[in-house]
Amino acid sequence: MPIDGSHLTLPVISSRTNNRVKQLRAAFAGHARLSGGMVAIEGDHLFAEALRSGMVFKTVFISERREIPGIVPRSVEVLRLTDELFASVVETQSPQGIAALIVPPVPSIEAVMVHTPLILIAAGLQDPGNLGTLVRSAEAFGATGVLTTPGTVNAWNQKALRASVGSIFRMPVVAAMPEDIAALKTRGVRLVAAVGTNEFDVTPAQNSDFTGPCAIMIGNEGAGLAPEWLELADLRITIPCPGPVESLNAAIAGSLLLYEASRQRLAQKNAEFAT
Repeated sequence: MPIDGSHLTLPVISSRTNNRVKQLRAAFAGHARLSGGMVAIEGDHLFAEALRSGMVFKTVFISERREIPGIVPRSVEVLRLTDELFASVVETQSPQGIAALIVPPVPSIEAVMVHTPLILIAAGLQDPGNLGTLVRSAEAFGATGVLTTPGTVNAWNQKALRASVGSIFRMPVVAAMPEDIAALKTRGVRLVAAVGTNEFDVTPAQNSDFTGPCAIMIGNEGAGLAPEWLELADLRITIPCPGPVESLNAAIAGSLLLYEASRQRLAQKNAEFAT
């Protein structure tokens, strides 16, 4: 829905103490209490992706140097900031002049338990870029959701959000406790632990069956999966690497395993269709 004419004559805000500006700054900094639980996004791509994905917008912020995009909904509050104030609030080095406060979705574990669940479990990932990339790969390869355990970076961290390139708006990402992960097994979901090639009793990923309900556990970038996660796993898998490397980046490993799961499921579907 295009903007109405009232947005075209907005006063320009220059005060850093404006309540909405303070809320936006807090959201960019990840302060949930000070931001009122809002999440900040910046840039045309994320703005368009959030709008396309049905996110609930609270406030849109526009730099004085640019026109208000026609895709801004009429019902949303719009504030125009001086270029200097806008640049001081957002995190990017070359801001595009548009930012927004949105209401983040809060899905439950039930949201990932659909169809034949294919779940990615981020167990202790601390690099936001890795987590965001995995959320993007989860959407690309048809996963039903992502679970994050205690100690994993917040999926709405600014770097994670940007690395997801908008997938975070559509892929259910749920903070889960250890008992929630264990409960997946009682619901028929097989827990698959990704480990290095030098681990004991491992199965190559291509020889593993991902066609049934399963959850792939990816551990901390440096230490890998903690012992409690390994003990909980039904199967340990690895990605054979003919090259002289010790291990793969967590995001790359998780993406490759999600691809393998997607490949197997598509092959099974094609075979069923052929018969």
